[in-house]
Amino acid sequence: MPGPLERGYKVLLAEADAEVESIEAADAIALAARGDVVVVDIRDPRELEREGRIPGSFHAPRGMLEFWVDPESPYFKPIFGEDRTFILHCASGWRSLLASQQLNRMGMAKIINMKGGFSAWKEAGGPVETR
Repeated sequence: MPGPLERGYKVLLAEADAEVESIEAADAIALAARGDVVVVDIRDPRELEREGRIPGSFHAPRGMLEFWVDPESPYFKPIFGEDRTFILHCASGWRSLLASQQLNRMGMAKIINMKGGFSAWKEAGGPVETR
């Protein structure tokens, strides 16, 4: 059996939290109405099907995110080349916190993590679109 990890998920989250700008869901709801803001949903497609999504959000699955934001990647999505503020969220805020850290490290500007993720968005009264 392997020994304990030197840096578990709690350490990784704490490090990311020290590096990343994060906002509360209520603030994200207000910012999402601005034309220069893109809400990026990094959840798995099954989560979107099951729980719904934020209207107007852009879905970028976590597993493809780094490839979609890099202009040199064959998978680049032009939306990430626009001069916009990107608010990332997942279900509870952990994946989006780590993803926001990674995008910051890649050199992307205007990356914000939404604390509490989609769950917090719903609790704050944010609109939800279901199929």
